[in-house]
Amino acid sequence: MVALHSLPFDAQTLKRWSVDEYHRMAEAGLLAECDRTELLAGQIILMIAKGTPHVTALRLLANALDQALTNQPFFVSTQDPIQLDDYSEPEPDLVIVKGDFLDYAAHHPTPQDICLVVEVADSTLKQDCEVKDKLYAQAGINDYWVLDLPNRQLHIFRTPTSMGYTSHLILKQDQQISPLAFSDIVLSLEELLPPEL
Repeated sequence: MVALHSLPFDAQTLKRWSVDEYHRMAEAGLLAECDRTELLAGQIILMIAKGTPHVTALRLLANALDQALTNQPFFVSTQDPIQLDDYSEPEPDLVIVKGDFLDYAAHHPTPQDICLVVEVADSTLKQDCEVKDKLYAQAGINDYWVLDLPNRQLHIFRTPTSMGYTSHLILKQDQQISPLAFSDIVLSLEELLPPEL
């Protein structure tokens, strides 16, 4: 069997699915409920199962940000859809969203609602840093992080343009970081990483 990605398809000949079409496919049962998918640039992508380190890191980060944002008009959303444009509806590992979760009962958060997007990468580093970074930049997400578990570091992407981010910093586990929109919140990277076994 030939792998699809090895076939010489021209990107112009591939069907781009819109967010509306993607939702209709799900409602019609064309997307299996057991398959976790997300829509990226019009393509339906199967999401990789999350291992224990991934789950642990996400809980550590979500707990730290939840505590820091107590009594503020923002909330932490984990592994829920956001709509970047008419062709992209990713499900990032973590997002800080303006307002209350009930504000989004009728629609998913869009870029103007979002203060921070974080992906946790144990086996998806290349996709998170070379594909999703472009989509988030083009959508105008000002602060995008990739928590790189195997290398125990944090990629910080800022200053978005239509071509991608112009700022990409890599922090080591002994360093600290503040979300761009919350300079008073200081997170230690070491406290966000699962213990080394």
